[in-house]
Amino acid sequence: MEPTRLVVGAALRAPPLTPQFRRRRLTRPRGGAHCICIPSAARAARPMLLVRCANNSRKGNGDSRRKPSRDRESSSAVGSNVEVNGDQGANLADEQSEGGIGELFSLAQRNILYINKQRLKAMEELNKLQDENKLLLEELEVLETHMQGVPLQAAESSSFCDILLRIDTMVISGTMTVEEASDLREKVLNNRSTVQSTFSDIHLKPNTELLSELRLFLRKPIEKPLHVVHICSEMDPIASCGSLSTYVASLSCEIQRNGNLVEVILPKYTSINMDGIHGLRKAEAEYESYFGGLWHKNRIWTGSSSGVGLILIEPVQLSYFIRDRLRGYPDDFERFSYFSRASLDYIVKSGKRPDILHIHNWETAIVAPLFWDIFAHQGLGNTRILLTCQDLNSECVEEPNKLEMCGLDPHKLHRADRLQDPNKTHLVNILKGGIVYSNKVILMSSAQSKDALIQGLKHGLQATLTAHKEKISVASHGLDGELWDPSKDIYLPRQYSANDIEGKSICKEALKRRLGFRGSSIIVGCICDGDSDIHSLKEAVHVALRRNAQVVIMEKLGSVMNSSLPALKEEINGDKITFIKVYDEALAHLIYAGSDIILCSSFQDQSLQIAMKAIKYGSVPVRINFPNDESRLSEGHGFHNISMSQYIISTYGDLSLSQALDDFKNDPSRWDRLIKDGMARGLSWDAKCYNLHWEAYSSIRIQ
Repeated sequence: MEPTRLVVGAALRAPPLTPQFRRRRLTRPRGGAHCICIPSAARAARPMLLVRCANNSRKGNGDSRRKPSRDRESSSAVGSNVEVNGDQGANLADEQSEGGIGELFSLAQRNILYINKQRLKAMEELNKLQDENKLLLEELEVLETHMQGVPLQAAESSSFCDILLRIDTMVISGTMTVEEASDLREKVLNNRSTVQSTFSDIHLKPNTELLSELRLFLRKPIEKPLHVVHICSEMDPIASCGSLSTYVASLSCEIQRNGNLVEVILPKYTSINMDGIHGLRKAEAEYESYFGGLWHKNRIWTGSSSGVGLILIEPVQLSYFIRDRLRGYPDDFERFSYFSRASLDYIVKSGKRPDILHIHNWETAIVAPLFWDIFAHQGLGNTRILLTCQDLNSECVEEPNKLEMCGLDPHKLHRADRLQDPNKTHLVNILKGGIVYSNKVILMSSAQSKDALIQGLKHGLQATLTAHKEKISVASHGLDGELWDPSKDIYLPRQYSANDIEGKSICKEALKRRLGFRGSSIIVGCICDGDSDIHSLKEAVHVALRRNAQVVIMEKLGSVMNSSLPALKEEINGDKITFIKVYDEALAHLIYAGSDIILCSSFQDQSLQIAMKAIKYGSVPVRINFPNDESRLSEGHGFHNISMSQYIISTYGDLSLSQALDDFKNDPSRWDRLIKDGMARGLSWDAKCYNLHWEAYSSIRIQ
């Protein structure tokens, strides 16, 4: 007879435990007393050992309900096969009781339930960890986005610390003396704001190269940072009605980015974009300003935009700025002369001593005569005035006695060499007063030279500009290189550049999802400003829709509410066109990035902002208002130094919307070369436009 085999195996392995054994006595069989050791911990729901009996015959006597006694070697036989030979094995098999087997299988089932429960807990814990990981990744993306939105502070702090630490290592290594290091530390500490612009890629430079730069920095006289205060009627994205808003925002950011202090004073319009102001708060104190023979109270609101300080002036008793539009009212002279006088009163009463007061267009040109006649002797003797003109053909001509409202003497100013209008000699010209009384004048034009601007005037200011020609400069517009650059645009789902254009297609798909567009059609975008001709726009939209293009039109922030646009929306509708009435800064960036073509009012716009943004973002600008034959002949002449305007006109000047749609479809390789060439061009404020303004400030400041 083949001997019975007793197999003891680990059905489910558990972490090694130190079992506490208890002994159950069984009826003594014929072959002698035997024991099987069963851990007492088995009654708890823990992993348990299964005992399986395998035999070819079940023979023998004994009480089947009783259990075998403990065998001291059985505990070490877990997980292995143990053979029990002869009668001893048979007797052991016969003595297994049905109750004992049932208990073991019951324990095994509890083990399985326990393992399943632990598995479920582990899965829950894993899901929890995955959710936490996803949340952390999302928070990391937000932090990275915020870091991209404020690179200046982080970069300045990093460069500042790196330089001081490198100086330490140079002293320790004996490269420089302790005395020289002390002088360098003092120079770096006293000129912290200029460190970032002076030193770059510090970590890549060896000590010898960096030391040479530091010694030059030590010997170089550092100019005192400028304090510039803009007094203006608009600033992007706070209040916008034309090219002035983007100009003020871009220039202010660039000047401050280079270590200077810039502040902007604006009227507090009811239509102001609160979302564009960080930390807006009403000041506790009010102050009074003079106007119309009385002193009027004003509230002050403060905040910042892109790091530039903002002061908003709100008249308490007068409703000059509780209007739907920024300007375009019969009492505009009263509104903006009140604001100009209130701004100067605020500067004096707040104790500010700016180096430069930068005023803009006719709306704040009256600041210049006000300053020299009334305020220069109130602690502002070292302040100088710079006037910027976006459009010389936009003037304000009024009765001389209205000058008395803001405290000026009309008899003193109504003269040919001061404010008297050249054509209507019985009136005063406010813009002329700004030109005459300012220390420096900058004419903004991306399309014409100084001579061409002066000769092309329609309102008779040629003689005034010619007489003050030495203090006049012409500057072309530029883009804010931090805000309008697809390679670092924080509003885009994927950043891209001329060398890595793949992100533009991703932006296009994102724009289509945002607008609900379907299919692979070309997208034509339009940021509609106050200069847009509604009839030309309507014709262009019809052309685009007939050619199966998809169109998105958004009103520019702060533009004079174009009453024709809602009518156009009612006339043209469908699933291939979307109108966006409320300006959205993030969506504006996505429109430039996701559109293939951007419609522009014309290329005779002095700022060319829309065309330059389109080119920078890899879209083709197409103008919808073509010039007449006389204007076309004059295009390209008289602006040999205005390279951007020349490039835009020579490249896109004769391109109609129909031709652009054909080129996109039929010649994709040429289209690709065209947009990459435009993207590679320098359009930001950190080029000639910034340098010209800095030279203008420096030429008139009092050292």
